[in-house]
Formats: sequence, structure tokens, C-alpha cells
Amino acid sequence: MDFSLKHLAATTLMLASLSSFTTSAHANITPQQSAAILKTFSDVSVTDFRQFLERLAKSDLAKTDDLGPAIRAFQGNKSLSPEQQNEIHRLLGLYARVKYGTAATQTLRELVAIPTVRVDGVAQHDNPEFIKIADKLKSLAQAFDLNFRNVDNRVYEISLEGTGDEVVGIHAHADVVPVTPENWVLKDGTRLDPFKVTLVGDRLYGRGTEDDKNGIVVTLYAMKIIKEEKLPLARNFKLLVDTTEETTGDAIPYYFERNPTPHYNLALDGGYPVVIAEKGYGTVMASFARRTAEGKGAEIISMTGGLATNQIPSTSVATLVTDKPAELAASLQQAGTDYAQRNGGNFEVSAKVVGKDVKLTVTGVSAHSSEPESGVNPVARMLDFINSLDGKVALKHNPITDAARYAADNWGLDYLGGKLGVGFSDAFMGPLTTSLTYVGMDDNAFQLAVNLRVPKGKSPEALKAEIADKLGAWSQKTHIAPAFDYSIAEPMYRNPKGEWVKALLTVASENLGMEHTFGTSAGATSVHELPNGVQFGLAMPDVKYTGHNDNEFKTVEQFMLDLQIVTEMMGRIGQLPKL
Repeated sequence: MDFSLKHLAATTLMLASLSSFTTSAHANITPQQSAAILKTFSDVSVTDFRQFLERLAKSDLAKTDDLGPAIRAFQGNKSLSPEQQNEIHRLLGLYARVKYGTAATQTLRELVAIPTVRVDGVAQHDNPEFIKIADKLKSLAQAFDLNFRNVDNRVYEISLEGTGDEVVGIHAHADVVPVTPENWVLKDGTRLDPFKVTLVGDRLYGRGTEDDKNGIVVTLYAMKIIKEEKLPLARNFKLLVDTTEETTGDAIPYYFERNPTPHYNLALDGGYPVVIAEKGYGTVMASFARRTAEGKGAEIISMTGGLATNQIPSTSVATLVTDKPAELAASLQQAGTDYAQRNGGNFEVSAKVVGKDVKLTVTGVSAHSSEPESGVNPVARMLDFINSLDGKVALKHNPITDAARYAADNWGLDYLGGKLGVGFSDAFMGPLTTSLTYVGMDDNAFQLAVNLRVPKGKSPEALKAEIADKLGAWSQKTHIAPAFDYSIAEPMYRNPKGEWVKALLTVASENLGMEHTFGTSAGATSVHELPNGVQFGLAMPDVKYTGHNDNEFKTVEQFMLDLQIVTEMMGRIGQLPKL
């Protein structure tokens, strides 16, 4: 049997892990030292990890940062102390950036170019774009010498096999939220193609760069590195690529009805360092039946909002018909300017004659509905503004004006449930949030959704009953009776025990220079109901999340950090003697 030096070094790394690993050990390599190492290799190509270490050992950095002993022990097939073990994994993460940073970025470009958006009337597993991305992932897995399974085009499973029976599931998703292409414009007027990665400065613009094709890419390359370096694993990894995370959410349950559930689950679809709690996801959908307009004045015949319930758009546009478009546009412009000034001045209202109609536009700031505080909701402001026109600008009454009154009376511009009187908060998980998001219209009804993110403190049943009672009382009082549909899920809270969670927290917080504490999230992921499920990045908690936004982007530096961190994490978690 050919037992190479690489096998020997890797086996030594494994034995050291099994015999002496303790989670109190640190890598002793700071973010500043990591940056210095990366700078040293910025213009240097390397063939493999061992060569990377050899070159590093000969540099002054190894002496200055005291990395020599760890590198010499690894190269000489000696036992490594816990600190040295962690230093080698830290260096493995840095190697990932040096060796595969450019290739990973190109792979991200290729995945973003596939518009994996839900198409009305087409099941996700029958959508040709999902079949296309499945074929792409299969070819990548095969090229990386990884196992690939397409589970009925619901979940794409990519496996990295170890020696034990335990399985760590790493969750990411291939589907993305819809786009409004005309809104993808930078402040300087540069127009972007949402399905083409465009580099502007340090930003990689494109739908899915933040949510969540980046997670697929960095995991694939981490698996590739561990496989080609023949690093032994005490357990198995499975990358589970979900296809319905942004829509029905039925793909992952479908998978687990037919396949074993991993013992441990990480979602690369949330925040750093480690998120142990997720708010419950909820929707209050109000449907206003179509009816003939009543009264005198202009009529609002359409309105736009978010294309999904979890998406706050940057604009909302209402179309009005009238016999006097110029006069109406002037009146709406004046009223809109006054309204914006009265309500913070951080959004714009404009009215223009387009053909024979008047287009009323409210421009805010797009956001993920889990973070309404990071945006300025134009849907809420459009509806509240329309309702405020009563007695100022003559409008015929129809389902859209009914919806405007409903929104203004019950939700307003508040996103904490204060207007309706249902707000509450948890000390760790934060407040209930309530965002007017989705707007839909067909031949039967005008639909308006409020997206809820629910912390622990009230059961879903109690919150639903409270909201229903208040909205029922409002309907009785106003004689406006929309049909309501409620959906509220339980929040998730994990007790952060186990060596694996401690290791996750150490890897992320050390690499990012973050406080060594667990976090909470308003976003629900595919691990919400799975055992031992937590979020492990890939978003920074103090930076606005651009997923679901117009002009979604990931910075090059953060993408490289994600590749570095996930590679180190898989090396460390893969070799822990006990999770």
C-alpha cells in the first residue's frame, strides 16, 4: 500500500485530535496575523497545503508569530498540541483563500447566472432552471471527487465521507427571491443585471451572492480541499442544497421523510458567529374581494409591493385613472411632498403622468423582512399615504382603498405591532416585527400580506387569537370585511451545549474579531425544526443584510472570509473526538 507522507501527516493530525483536543485551546493567530499571511501570498501560487506550509515556515512570519513549532510538528508527523492543531486548521482556512479564492468567485458567478426564482404555476422541482443548477452542482461535485445525489430535484445532496457514523448536515439553498430588474440601479446611475455578478469596488452584486448561493460555493470548496489533502474525518459531512427555502419550504421535509436526519445541522444562511435562536415566521394575509368602484374621482387600478412575503421592496407604484391626469398628478405630488416631510423625510413620493394614467411612486429602502429596521418600507407608506388623501384628493372607493384603510388603521408605519397593540419582546430574541410586504392582485381579490417575526414569549395560538380579535373588531366597526388567513410558527431556541457548538463559536469569533457570545436571528432557516440545529454565518450581525434587497451584494473580502472560516470549521468539526 502506498502510504504517502501526506497520509502520515494527516493521520498524525487526526490522532492528536482524538487524544488531546480541548475546546479551551485557541488558534493563537489573530485576524491581523492572518491578514499578514494573506499579503505574503497575494502574488504567490501554491500547489497544495503542504507547499503552502513549507513556504510559510521559511518566511519571517513563522518566526514572528511563533507558527514554526506547529508547522514543523505537522510536517514531521509529530503529535500536535491542541493549540497547534487549531493553528493548522486556521492555516488550512487561509490556504483555501490563497489556492481557491479566484476559482470560488468564478463558481459563484456561474451559480448566480442561473435564475432560480419561483415561477407561478410551475412546481419548483419541474422548473428548468432548477434542473440546470442541479446539473451544474453535479458536475462540480464530480470534479471535486465528492458524492452527489439529486433527491427528486427537491434537495441536492453532496457528501464528504469520514470514518464514523455521525453526520453533520450543512444547509444552504439554491432558490432566490424574485427581482424587479428596473430597481437594480446604483446611485450613480449604473444599471445592474440581477443574474450576472458585477464587481463594483469590493462589492459582488447579484441575486444570490448574499442569500444563499455563496453558502453553497464555500462549502463545496471546503469539501474539495479536505478531500484532496486527504485529511481524515471522524464523521461525515452532507451539504444539503434546498430548493424551496424562500417559498413553500417543503423540499427539506420531503427529503427527511425519505432520508436519515443528520445528527448535527448548520445553516449557512444566517448570522455570525453562532445563532442559537430564530424567531418564528408568520403571515397575516388579507384578501379584499374585487368590487365595482364607488363614488367620484380618480380610481386606483393597481399597486405593486414586494414579490414575496419576506421581501420589503425599494418602491411601491400605484396606477390611477382619471379624466384630468395633469391636475391629479400635481395634487398628488404636493400632498406626497407634505406627507413625506411629516413622516421623517427619509423616503420620496412622486406623481407623474404616463400616457393617460398617473403613476404614483413611493421610494424607500429595500430590506429583508426579518430586518425591517434596516429599510424604509414603501408599501406601508404608500397605503398610509393613500388613506391620508381622504378629503384632500377625490378617490373612488374600491378594494385598494379598503386595503389602505386597513393598513393605516391597524399597522401604520410601525413595524413592531404597536399600532395594533400586539407588540412584545424577548430579552434575548428581541421584539415582534410586523412588516407590510407582499401585494398581489387578480380577477378575484387584492391581497396584502403582513410578515411577522415572532420571538418567544407568546405562543403562536395566543398571538393569532389576539391579532384575529383586534382585526375582527376593526372589521365590525368599519364594515370592511377582508378574508384573513393566518400562519404563525413557533420560534426556535437551542440550549448551546456540546463541543461542536463551542468550536463553531471559537472559529467564527476568532477569525472575525467578534465577541465570544451566541446570537439570535429574526430569520428562519431550514434547521429551524431539526435537532442540534444552529446558524453559522454567513452574514455579519452589525452590517445591513442585503439578501432580498434590490442591488444585493457580497463584498469580496467577506466572501473570502466565508471560504476561510467554513474550511477551518469543517476541518475542526470533522476531527473533534466528540461533538
